[in-house]
Amino acid sequence: MGLFIILFTLIGGITLSAQSSINGTFSRKAGTIETTFLTFLTGTMFLSIFMLFFGSGNVLALVEAPKWQLSAAFLGTMYLLLTVMAVPKIGVIATSIAGIAGQLVIGVIIDHFGWFNSLVIEIDIKRAFALLFMIISLYFIYKGNKRSSEETD
Repeated sequence: MGLFIILFTLIGGITLSAQSSINGTFSRKAGTIETTFLTFLTGTMFLSIFMLFFGSGNVLALVEAPKWQLSAAFLGTMYLLLTVMAVPKIGVIATSIAGIAGQLVIGVIIDHFGWFNSLVIEIDIKRAFALLFMIISLYFIYKGNKRSSEETD
């Protein structure tokens, strides 16, 4: 089962990068906020249909949820909006690596302190080196992007 979850997550990452690229290009014509709105509107329509046929939860539980948990919807919207803004400026790979690096940094912090009732996994040297290498990779990818754009100017 774990292998399937990893495979599904890998496919999710592939679709996220493709979506970022398409949204970045589309935002040049439609606008950043408009592109983000279209993405969420379309997602809402598809998820409404999926929820009708495959949903197993309770939509009314949203009303009972602690307000801080509802902030996840805002955070997801901000992530997409910032990604749509970044892709046309720094490219898909730099945007993706920056997003992943940000996720890893905050993920390590959340794990270390056990925030949001998560499993506590302390920061160790391996995790610190992983973060360092991710930031180094972002630096080289971003610098490679700048050099490529300067050569085409």
